[in-house]
Amino acid sequence: MTAFQRQSPEARGQGMTSQRARDRLADRLVAEGIRDRRVIDVMRQMPRHLFVEEALATRAYEDSALPIGHGQTISQPWVVARMTEALLEFGVPRRVLEIGTGSGFQAAVLSALVGQVFTVERIEELLRNARRRFRKLGIDTIRSKHDDGRLGWPEEAPFDAIVLTAAGTELETALLDQLAPDGVMVAPVGAFGRQQLVRIRPDSNGVRMREILCPVSFVPLLGGTL
Repeated sequence: MTAFQRQSPEARGQGMTSQRARDRLADRLVAEGIRDRRVIDVMRQMPRHLFVEEALATRAYEDSALPIGHGQTISQPWVVARMTEALLEFGVPRRVLEIGTGSGFQAAVLSALVGQVFTVERIEELLRNARRRFRKLGIDTIRSKHDDGRLGWPEEAPFDAIVLTAAGTELETALLDQLAPDGVMVAPVGAFGRQQLVRIRPDSNGVRMREILCPVSFVPLLGGTL
């Protein structure tokens, strides 16, 4: 029995939110190219149905993005898995900054795999809901802040890894400045309809290189707070 399953019947789910539904999703992720067993195991265990509205819970283990309000979405499970896998490929980061808490699902997945997650969300209501979910699941390695995500969390920098869950047309200099010299950043970049998932990491000489991983579709990275 997993740690998440032990917590409550609500987390364990039933029917379309049961462990069998999670297993099917995990198998689909493997079939679609996710290779990191650590990531697959967490995706198999994480109760995604607790990160969406109750009316959408039966769709939680579809491999699709779902609305969470305020024009935002919980990312497609494959995208969450691919971004997480890309962060872990060259080592497990100790401190990770996430820009765009949203439902809290990406942060929760990361929290099971890295030392500590720092997450920033510009929409206060979404952040309150995410914090409630973290408490319900007993996750205590996530720190969160209501702020403009484009600014990052400079007082806690540098970070071993940074992940963005919204797309800018270019990478934000303020965020790159908060990345440790040997750190990794994974972010969607580009205008809507032409976005690519990009990874920034140092080469053997310590020079940051930019890799294009795959095409994606994310909500835009906006400034300010709500």
